[in-house]
Amino acid sequence: MSNRKSIFLKYFVIYSAVILISFICLGAVLLLVSSRYFMQEKKDLLERNNNAAVEAVSDLIKSSPTGWKETTVWSIKELASKSGMEFILCDKNGNIIASSGLAGQFLDLVISEDMLNKAKEQAYYSDSDFDGSYESCHIFVQEFTVNGPEYYLISLTPKVEQDNYVLEIMRIFLVSMIIVYIAVMIAVYFVAKRLSAPIIEIADVSREIGRGNFSVKLPEYNIYEMQELSNAFNDMAASLKSYDTMRNSFVANVSHELRTPMTSIGGFVDGMLDGTIPPEEHEHYLRIISSEVSRLTRLVRSMLNLAKIEAGELKPNFTRFSVLDPIIDTLVTFETRLEKKNIEIRGLDIDRMYLYADNDLIHQVMYNLIENAIKFVNENGYIEFSFASVGYMTVISIKNSGEGLSEEELPLVFDRFYKTDKSRSQDASGVGLGLNIVKSIIRLHRGKIMVRSIKGEYTEFVFTVPNKKLNL
Repeated sequence: MSNRKSIFLKYFVIYSAVILISFICLGAVLLLVSSRYFMQEKKDLLERNNNAAVEAVSDLIKSSPTGWKETTVWSIKELASKSGMEFILCDKNGNIIASSGLAGQFLDLVISEDMLNKAKEQAYYSDSDFDGSYESCHIFVQEFTVNGPEYYLISLTPKVEQDNYVLEIMRIFLVSMIIVYIAVMIAVYFVAKRLSAPIIEIADVSREIGRGNFSVKLPEYNIYEMQELSNAFNDMAASLKSYDTMRNSFVANVSHELRTPMTSIGGFVDGMLDGTIPPEEHEHYLRIISSEVSRLTRLVRSMLNLAKIEAGELKPNFTRFSVLDPIIDTLVTFETRLEKKNIEIRGLDIDRMYLYADNDLIHQVMYNLIENAIKFVNENGYIEFSFASVGYMTVISIKNSGEGLSEEELPLVFDRFYKTDKSRSQDASGVGLGLNIVKSIIRLHRGKIMVRSIKGEYTEFVFTVPNKKLNL
């Protein structure tokens, strides 16, 4: 069984833990604050009642210097009954003179000397259990002097009241916390479901794309991050659909381009073997077979070059050379065809201009573009070159007169295996990869290429190549 947990469960557990920890921290703070508040309230109450008791006892001692003790006991008990506290009157040695306790409740208490000494400077508050002789209490001790002798009045209240108060606060808090926690967990459940729903939806759409269904799309979300993910995912699906269409087209075109020459080769070979083609015509058909083999070779070589460029395996060997070198070499190669169509070459009378690029690759670019220009230039037409340096790039233009391209054809000329109708009728040996390779090589050099044309007038390819060292 898998140990992986769903994102919904993780959301739910994390939110539950955070909320529970928050409640625990809130409870601890509430406990601390309520305890301190109770203690401060109890201290203030003890001080007020203790002051009232001191004043009452002082008045009794002053009014009856000899018989005040019996009267004081009843007075202290009356004060204790009204305030809900206990009072103890003792002398400076800690001997208990009177108390509010019934049946000698406080007679065995040990009033420590330390407690009395602290009360000499100012009224003293503490909590104590009288050295274990009584329960733990809140205690307020105050010294006062009447008619000469020193007395101490001690007011106290058991700490069990504080414990009961805190327990009641915590009981109320716990009941409230449980009710709120259950309500919040229900809300968290639906929130976590809502947050995880887009992830599940993306997973479902991903599976559809994995099955080859590229038409699926994610909906719009009202969460910014999820909407960004949805947009990126839909863009990816659209790109995959485009690539799939291109792949199918590529396979179909490759199959067609390979099948046509191979069918011709097979048919001619079979015709020569079975005697359908007479011996005196063998040489003619062998030349056709040789031409078709050359066409297959060019197709395979072009496809390999494209594959290397796209895989990043083809690394340019940058050197500095004259821009005219690959152009002149190519024009010499096509000299016969240029003379046959009486083509005028323009724009080569320039000062020396250098490129910083891969000589062999740029030679291939020039070869393909010049071959394309020669193919479509009109009889007695021209091929014109122009050059310009713009920063670290050189702009090169190759323009030929002729029929030109329509607006519908311009966006397609760099596609693989694309051929115009005129190209198909004029050059059956072409494989439709030349301009696609040109675009790939120019991009490999961080350059750009574009085509512009006016129907019935000219076609012009403009591209840029570095003339200085770049950090590629």
